[in-house]
Amino acid sequence: MQRVGILGGTFDPPHIGHLVLAEYAVSALDLDCVLFVPAADPPHKWRVREAIEHRLPMLERAIAANERFAISRVDVDRPGPHYTVDMIRILQKQQPDTEFYFLMGRDSLHNLPDCHHAEELIALCKLAVMARPGAEVAPDLTANILPGLADRVVMIDSPMLGFSSTEVADRLEAGKSVRYLVPDSVLTYIQDHGLYQNGS
Repeated sequence: MQRVGILGGTFDPPHIGHLVLAEYAVSALDLDCVLFVPAADPPHKWRVREAIEHRLPMLERAIAANERFAISRVDVDRPGPHYTVDMIRILQKQQPDTEFYFLMGRDSLHNLPDCHHAEELIALCKLAVMARPGAEVAPDLTANILPGLADRVVMIDSPMLGFSSTEVADRLEAGKSVRYLVPDSVLTYIQDHGLYQNGS
């Protein structure tokens, strides 16, 4: 049985934090692959600044050097809105002999109760949570809000990189450097296509 990590998001733009999370997950969980799943039409309050026609090739460039990283178009080739639980269902049908781990940051874990069909989500796959060494799931989250969650979570000791795609995009729009925050190939694509300028 294959072990596959799933990293979803808008990747607007993809940055080194995404790659660090995926790489640490490969090592900690002995994953065969990490699937990066870009959301073409996210249902949440996220503001998507660049269209999937740009976010997808940026992501392709970001992961190109790692043979264990791949892209799934499951949320690109179907109409939205795209909920995580629906995406997991589709991937399981495509790869029935696979054990899936949904990768997330610790802040996303605490927002999990607000997710669409959260209880079904944790029944479908395990959650691999990026956290500081020694971090644990908050007891109230497991006992009172999502019973059984603790049994479905694997904490991954990893460095915490304190920036997001939103902050990277803000810096780009302000004309500030994002060198070392995004892969060079992604930065070149952004510059060549004039992305994240003038509040785009």
